[in-house]
Amino acid sequence: MKYWQYLVRRLAGILVSLIGLSIIIFTTSRVLPGNPARMALGALASEEQVQALAAEMGLNKPIPLQYLDYMRGLLVGDLGTSLETKRAVSTDIVYYLPATLELITVSMFLTVVIGIPLGVIAAQNKDGVADNATRLVAFFSVSVPGFFIAIMFQLIFGYLLEWLPITGRLGSEFGSGVSRFTGFLLVDTLLSGNLAAHVDAWAHIILPALALSLAGIGQVMRITRSSMIDVKDQDYVEAERGFGLPSWLVTYKYTLKNAFIPTLTILGLLYASLLGNAFLIELVYSWPGLASYGVTAVLNNDFNAVVGVTMTIGVAFVSINFLVDVLLGRVDPRIRLAMEEAT
Repeated sequence: MKYWQYLVRRLAGILVSLIGLSIIIFTTSRVLPGNPARMALGALASEEQVQALAAEMGLNKPIPLQYLDYMRGLLVGDLGTSLETKRAVSTDIVYYLPATLELITVSMFLTVVIGIPLGVIAAQNKDGVADNATRLVAFFSVSVPGFFIAIMFQLIFGYLLEWLPITGRLGSEFGSGVSRFTGFLLVDTLLSGNLAAHVDAWAHIILPALALSLAGIGQVMRITRSSMIDVKDQDYVEAERGFGLPSWLVTYKYTLKNAFIPTLTILGLLYASLLGNAFLIELVYSWPGLASYGVTAVLNNDFNAVVGVTMTIGVAFVSINFLVDVLLGRVDPRIRLAMEEAT
């Protein structure tokens, strides 16, 4: 019961955090310079038309009343209307979100399949050549800005070597041959039976996903290395070696399994943070996702879209963190006991 009480308390804390986020981002969007009604109608609109639209949008009300109106709409899934696209913000988010989720999911896959093995290799060769090399890679990936890496990838693999496309999600020649079922292009191309378009979709996503994953690869690599070094000197690991078990079995079944808890934690945080980190990468690669939509909303003072995108990212972030807490409690009984004691 204490464990479930802890989860209920966490959910209550999440709700409070989201309400606080909504207040901050809503207030900020309303006090930014510029008249949203004027920007929506254009420079040629008369002052009467601007005032009429502002009244229709509720902009002439005090900010607290505007916030209450917004929250009433939010409870029924109404995020307002985008001034830029003239569509419901919720419709825009549903349309653009799959592209970003697809990008960050592939990026997270690259983070796992590259970062964890390199961390294991570094731990097995502590202070050796492989360890020093991975330290250098980790330092480079964490310290160099993602947008700079993205541009360098474009120059090297797109312009110089001409191996991979550098903009968009799919070549223009495949546009009419792929139907939208889920919004995830890697899935929709298969459902459409267009294998060539599926291969082309992979070619388009590799560079932005790799550029987005590099910082995470460095973090996962170093966390895995440190955890492996801490665990491999434990008595039970030495006992397994004394029984004559193969070194690969000791490494992957006993050492990595018990050293994976910190890595799992950082993976959850990374996946959630990628929603925010994708902004610059999507701009560089002209990736039509939620991040690009959010940037356009900010530049055009489209306050309903700004609040909607920010709240979507906030909900995703706290939800993933909550799921990580649940998984940690299931994977490691010691963490679950600590959660119960904290209740």
